[in-house]
Amino acid sequence: MAASAVWPVVAIIAYNTDFHQLLHKTFPHNPGFAATFEGNEKFESRERFAFRNSSLQGAYLIMAARAIGLDCGPMSGFDNRLVDEIFFGGTYIKLNFLCALGYGDPSNVMERLPRLTFAQACQCL
Repeated sequence: MAASAVWPVVAIIAYNTDFHQLLHKTFPHNPGFAATFEGNEKFESRERFAFRNSSLQGAYLIMAARAIGLDCGPMSGFDNRLVDEIFFGGTYIKLNFLCALGYGDPSNVMERLPRLTFAQACQCL
C-alpha cells in the first residue's frame, strides 16, 4: 500500500443525553444552565436539545469535509438501536446519523440533486 493511500471512513454522528453533566466545562458562561436539564422528568427536553445540536454539528462536519474536497454520504434509515447497542451500549450516547467520508469514484458519484427555489422552501414572516 502506498503511503499516500486514502481510506474512506464512516463517521457516527451521535449525541449524549447526559450532556448537562458536562456543561460546567463546555458552557461555563452560565453556571445555572445545567439545572434546566436536571432530573428524569427533563429527559425528553435533554434528548431534543442534544439531538438538535448533534444534527447541527454533523452538518458542520459535512460542510468542512466538502470544503476540503471530500465526498460525503450522510445516511439514515437503518436500525439505530442496533448501532447504539454495538457502539454505545451502557452509555447515554445515541446515534443520530452516519456519514461516509472519502473520495468517491467520479463514475459513480451522483450529480447534485435538484433544489427547491427559495420561494418553494422558505416563508418570510
